[in-house]
Amino acid sequence: MTKIGIIGAGSWGTALAWLLTNNGHNCTIYSALADEIKMFEEFHENKDKLPGVILSDDTLYTADIESALDAKDVLVMAVPSKFVRSTARSMAPFVKDGQKIIDVAKGIEEGTSMTMSQIISEEIPNADVSVLSGPSHAEEVGRGIPTTIVVGSKTKETAEYLQNIFMSDVFRVYISPDILGIEIGAALKNVIALAAGCADGLGYGDNTKAALITRGIAEISRLGVAMGGNSATFAGLTGMGDLIVTCASMHSRNRRCGILIGQGKTLDEAQAEVKMVVEGVFSAKAAMELSQKYNVEMPIISEVNKVLFEGKDPSEAVKDLMMRDKKIENPIIPWD
Repeated sequence: MTKIGIIGAGSWGTALAWLLTNNGHNCTIYSALADEIKMFEEFHENKDKLPGVILSDDTLYTADIESALDAKDVLVMAVPSKFVRSTARSMAPFVKDGQKIIDVAKGIEEGTSMTMSQIISEEIPNADVSVLSGPSHAEEVGRGIPTTIVVGSKTKETAEYLQNIFMSDVFRVYISPDILGIEIGAALKNVIALAAGCADGLGYGDNTKAALITRGIAEISRLGVAMGGNSATFAGLTGMGDLIVTCASMHSRNRRCGILIGQGKTLDEAQAEVKMVVEGVFSAKAAMELSQKYNVEMPIISEVNKVLFEGKDPSEAVKDLMMRDKKIENPIIPWD
């Protein structure tokens, strides 16, 4: 039996606790919020963020970070991306050398343009940091709906160890060495999902959604490869797969936020109505910083930033995207 500390008691942390205890592992959930811990102890359920997913009586809960980390084989970092650095910093004094940490948050830090695994490695340099990502809504994982994801690790040994822990008949796990590519796809798909949501809110149809998904993955791939990611990653589960599900599903908080903005709500109003952290909002500015740093053209993400932070009308953003200079779809394909 593997001892696992789940750092973060939101919907994703709760769903993974459900999965991992069903896999026969011993899980301790940590939350910094005493009321949240009290709720779990009384109901074995996150009634606010993942109602209906009841955790095993064997699941433990704590608001003490040291006890959450003590004697654990694996730590799952499941806090929202904007809290990853502060949480990792609070964990650092209690983390043993070589501790396996697997991050499931998706985002890029504004200002530093660092991915979540890079942040964790900077704050906890003695840890062995991996990532888990793919098309995987917590609402479906917690109900045992078949899901497929990817674990990215520095070594094949660590990847296979984590693969064995997470793998089940409803949760298929692939492994990859391309941590950077996985994280870039995971973070930037949230920004594209905001655009897809805006299109839905404006009343546009399937043609528009397909265009945003297809051209969105082109932007993500260009940047990811320029940064050192592998192009094959962006055609896989953590690239195209995650982008499709996030742009198409009402489980997606990024799409829901975009829909509200497309309907005329302000960013603050939309975030308040979604009632959860909208990761794409925090990744959007960082994506533009990376676009400029690596000299990569990212027109969709540029327009998303203008809508979110400059008050641009979403319908005008769509028109400007449609009327950009004429292009060849794929410049690497030669003419006869």
